[in-house]
Amino acid sequence: MDTHHPPSEAESEVPLTSDTAPTGPDELIPIFICFFPDISQSRSEGPVQPHIRAFPKTQMGNRKRAFKDSWYKDNIWLEYSVSKDSAFCYPCRHFSLPSAPQSVFTSTAGFSNWKKALCKERGFNAHSKSEHHQNAMFAWKQHQQVVKTKSCILDSINKEREKKIKENQLYIKTIADVLLLTATQNIFQRGHREPEDSNNKGNFIAILEEIAKHDPLVKKRMNAYGNSKYTSSGIQNEILECLAEMVWTEIIKEVKESEVFSVIADETKDLRKKEQVSLVLRYYYNGTVHESFLNFQQADSLDAAGLSSMIIKCLEKHGLEYRTNLVGQGYDGAAVMSGKHSKRIQDVAKYAFYVHCTAHCLNLVLVDRVKSVPEADTFFAVLQRLYTLISGSYVHQRWLEIQQDMYSGQPRELQKLSDTRWACRYSACCNLTDRLPAVFRLLQEIVHDSSGDRSVEARGLLAQLDLSFIGLLETFNKILGQSKFLSDMLQSPSVDLATAVNLVEALLDKLQQYRDENFFEDMWKEVEKMAVKCQVSFEKVEKRQQVLSSRLCGSVFTSSTAFKRHILYPVIDSFMGELSTFLQEEPPFSFAEISDSNIEDLKHELYQTKRVLERKGKYQMTSLIEFVVFLEPFKEVFHELFRLCKIAIVTPVSSAACERSFSALKLIKNHLRTTMGDERLSHLGVLSIESRRAKSLNMDEFVRCFSSNHKNRRIPKKRFNSD
Repeated sequence: MDTHHPPSEAESEVPLTSDTAPTGPDELIPIFICFFPDISQSRSEGPVQPHIRAFPKTQMGNRKRAFKDSWYKDNIWLEYSVSKDSAFCYPCRHFSLPSAPQSVFTSTAGFSNWKKALCKERGFNAHSKSEHHQNAMFAWKQHQQVVKTKSCILDSINKEREKKIKENQLYIKTIADVLLLTATQNIFQRGHREPEDSNNKGNFIAILEEIAKHDPLVKKRMNAYGNSKYTSSGIQNEILECLAEMVWTEIIKEVKESEVFSVIADETKDLRKKEQVSLVLRYYYNGTVHESFLNFQQADSLDAAGLSSMIIKCLEKHGLEYRTNLVGQGYDGAAVMSGKHSKRIQDVAKYAFYVHCTAHCLNLVLVDRVKSVPEADTFFAVLQRLYTLISGSYVHQRWLEIQQDMYSGQPRELQKLSDTRWACRYSACCNLTDRLPAVFRLLQEIVHDSSGDRSVEARGLLAQLDLSFIGLLETFNKILGQSKFLSDMLQSPSVDLATAVNLVEALLDKLQQYRDENFFEDMWKEVEKMAVKCQVSFEKVEKRQQVLSSRLCGSVFTSSTAFKRHILYPVIDSFMGELSTFLQEEPPFSFAEISDSNIEDLKHELYQTKRVLERKGKYQMTSLIEFVVFLEPFKEVFHELFRLCKIAIVTPVSSAACERSFSALKLIKNHLRTTMGDERLSHLGVLSIESRRAKSLNMDEFVRCFSSNHKNRRIPKKRFNSD
């Protein structure tokens, strides 16, 4: 029988051990324990010493006797089995040597002669004085010391490890914060050369070195050797990717909660002549219409198949259900985007109807109408010639000197006319109106200049700047001012198609007012005042015969009536005629029919909605988005109506969001960063364009994300407080 591990019933109550005592030299008990520390894992923490109200009594001689729990105090090695009603020796059972003799305190039955328990030569006293018990006690104490020491060492190691982890986390957060700063501020990170002897290592390293002057931890890591600095281009790409993924996660979460969404796309060339396609998602979330930038993608081909495949793959990559939830496509009107391309996507997403960018439509309206009136077309040609002449270095210096002599404050610059943003020509007309007397003085001085070419050009321009030119300048100040307001509103992310129609109707009403006789009289007074300032001769011919301009041999109208009939009204009528069809075409689909809505349910919901609005006194809504916000708390009741309204407001109005992203593209991939990879460009793009989201990222969440992607054991995926 194994005296060291008797199968007593005490083991079934509180496990003592199930190990077989290993063999080893008798004289090396402490060393033996040190080399086999894992045996402690299967042992209990110490003797089983239950305290009960009444221990079982056994008849012994002339009286009944029982075990007493007070015996534990003088015999710390003593343990008791309730089921056996017997006592055992804990150290002898677990720590005695293989050569130790058998003892009743290690036997299966155990010691239960309570009458002899406290005898000097028997019982507990005799057992505690035995040599094998003392050896076991010594081994037990050594084991306790080893366990305690081992625990202290582990605690020390754990504390040091936790300290190291915390330092690594703080350092990687600093790295990420610097990269996030440079990304959101659109400044380049890397230098051309980044070794220690380089004078310009780039903004990223320079900012870290500046931080290191005030942060000992950063200084320690920056001065370290090997690959522990986390400043290489590869690590930068990993961190930027992780930060971008966090922004994308937030955007995709909102889109999925919105359910229905539209995609807006446009393309441009970067400095390396790569075709970069910008993708933007338009959706309704938390009471607001959002247009969130997704990414830049290089287009290998600009045909319908290539662009369609690229957009669909991007939506699939982000886990968006485009087959049923994609309800609109917005492009700039290019043939490849509006034709087969949109049809290919609609083949797999039947609700994704194409909408031509309304801002581009308005620009086409302005272009076509201006070109249809010869006098107006000539007017803008003269504006462009003025800009070309005055922007020359020699003439420009004289232009600044004349302004300083005639006006206080900063000099004004004439603006180049944009061929793609006619509504923006309003600022060019405003600047010329404010400085027209100075332009006349400059041209008159150049006429007498020694340079024949400049003199001839100035003489020709002076001939064009007559009363009709001033009248057209005042006319386009007003018309383009109203058009620019409409253009700006159409480019707002919050504008929906219903609002766009209302804005166009408001512009038509305003243009109709311009045909009023009182309006013309007030405007012509301003024209005459400007003509006096510029010393342009005119005559009021309402009471006398019309006198034609001697300067142009009678080829230009100089009377107010002639200008009104032959220039102003044709321009206004041309604009109004085109705008009356702008956004007023019959829609290519009915929302209810194409979205598989239940028409009967929709009729009932419309009736009930009207009654709810009347009861709440909110029958008059100023916008569709306001109506959607009102319906949202009742979306389960008015399911069909709420869904159709969401489709209406997320249908794209313009592709301006993509064009705004191109402004960021020019800052990110400038002439110093033309070798940037497409993935890094896309990551920097989303951090820059969605900077509000990027700046609010939880950096503890970033550490978890980075450690998971980077597989760094020194930055473990542990839980952090959000504080």
